[in-house]
Amino acid sequence: GPRRAVITALAAPRDSSHLTPEQVVVAVAGVDPTVHRASVYRALEVLSSLGVVQHVHLGHGTTAYHLAAPHEHLHAHCVRCDRVIDLPGSLLDGVARTVADEYGFVLDPSHVALSGTCVSCPS
Repeated sequence: GPRRAVITALAAPRDSSHLTPEQVVVAVAGVDPTVHRASVYRALEVLSSLGVVQHVHLGHGTTAYHLAAPHEHLHAHCVRCDRVIDLPGSLLDGVARTVADEYGFVLDPSHVALSGTCVSCPS
């Protein structure tokens, strides 16, 4: 029940496909008001571990969730309007190679958003 409600809520069309946990709770209440807040959090954790849902860390400790895409992608987060933009997964391939070759570190940029300002917000 709760997992199905979370998936349904995340799949619903809206302005943003990246929701904070609290936004997921509200969206799930619209799908199934009997699902408790704690069940939503547990469902997000389980669905993330199964690869059905992906989480991304935004600035200042905020996490956003979305349904996992068939292809890996990166995220850009506007620090002014909180918009999250999907970016091609290959965008940082050159940086990842350099970090691996020069520092012996394997980069996994898919869980952290790049911070900046979107074109809609004044600089």
